[in-house]
Amino acid sequence: MEPGVLQAGWRTVNGSGYLITSGGYTARIVPRGAALCELRHRGRDLVVPFAPGAPVPDFRGIIAAPWPNRVADGTYRWDGAGYRLPLNEPGRGTALHGLVHDVEWALETHDDDRLALRCSVAPSEGYPSALEVRAGYVLDADGLHCTVTAINVGAAAAPYGVCPHPYLVAGDAPLDEWTLSLPASSFLAVTADRLLPLGLESVAGHEFDFREPRAIGATQIDHAFTNMAADVSGASRLLLSDPSGTYVGVQWDGACPWLQIHTADKPAGQPGRRGLAVEPMTCPPDAFNSGTDLIRLEPGGMHTAGWSIFGG
Repeated sequence: MEPGVLQAGWRTVNGSGYLITSGGYTARIVPRGAALCELRHRGRDLVVPFAPGAPVPDFRGIIAAPWPNRVADGTYRWDGAGYRLPLNEPGRGTALHGLVHDVEWALETHDDDRLALRCSVAPSEGYPSALEVRAGYVLDADGLHCTVTAINVGAAAAPYGVCPHPYLVAGDAPLDEWTLSLPASSFLAVTADRLLPLGLESVAGHEFDFREPRAIGATQIDHAFTNMAADVSGASRLLLSDPSGTYVGVQWDGACPWLQIHTADKPAGQPGRRGLAVEPMTCPPDAFNSGTDLIRLEPGGMHTAGWSIFGG
């Protein structure tokens, strides 16, 4: 069956994405980029939505693989060979958010409360091997749970990383008034012009220290954080609260030691700060060049990462 085409008994129609419901939550995922275009709890938006039949704006809700964030100049070396990726962020001269955010993922399974989509990555001048990537979404009373699994089905080892790209909404107040709780003790300083890594810095005494919950205020963030506090299972959690008492949060497993935060600032004259991008990442920006926490997928190798979004 083609992605997005109506099949009897399934909650999907061409162009409207796939709807799942459970426990007071509803979620809609579109085939392009396996993107989460809508997530609601008892009728309230938990992410900045977009029309399912329209182009995905600002990479909203997509799955970024086989790398999250940026690759500087779109070039890197792997196992002695050089690779060149398409530059889809020309203003900064980078390759952004992987190879599967702008492709139609195929439907694997769809039930009332769950959905699985899959796509393939082929070897190219920009990537050394073939991957099969599967994104599974499940809704229950605890929220939306997503698991992404990649398998190297090619003949060569491959570099790999992954993250989601939702923009969270805490409530009706402006983003500046939302209270952020972020259990990270370090952040990655970046260049002002290209947002490329410079080095790790402590959040202590810095405006990026949200280990104790406080309002975001006018702080502008587009940085990766790490060295997270975690529970006994290895999971970490971010919480974003509105002055009215509503909230939204993300929890992610130990496969994601990094978290990109972006306050969605736009150039003057454009509407910005509509939501807070929260992206659990398996590796930091430009990991294809630095090698930091980069996953090496051998032929036949598999990697899985998971995260959840919840609200009230």
